[in-house]
Amino acid sequence: MFIHIFGFRWKPEATDEDKARAGKEILAFRGVIPGLEDVKVGPNLSPRGQGYEFAGLMTFTDRAACDAYSIHPAHRKLLQWLLPLIEPVELDFEA
Repeated sequence: MFIHIFGFRWKPEATDEDKARAGKEILAFRGVIPGLEDVKVGPNLSPRGQGYEFAGLMTFTDRAACDAYSIHPAHRKLLQWLLPLIEPVELDFEA
């Protein structure tokens, strides 16, 4: 199993609609991204979140599946509009 964790700091120009769209589109990766076993997203509730307001966790069958996700057309389509609105952080590990 390979775990991909991410967090977003939203830039000031990100609207509530943008934030909702991001969550919806990320959850829609289920059944679309090969090797993606599960995905969870939601607001970061940690008092030590350092400004990261949105968090997500994806589990993949293996690292190769996660690597393929990074270049998958559905992921690239999301990044095209989302990247200008966020300061992301990512953590990956095998479990």
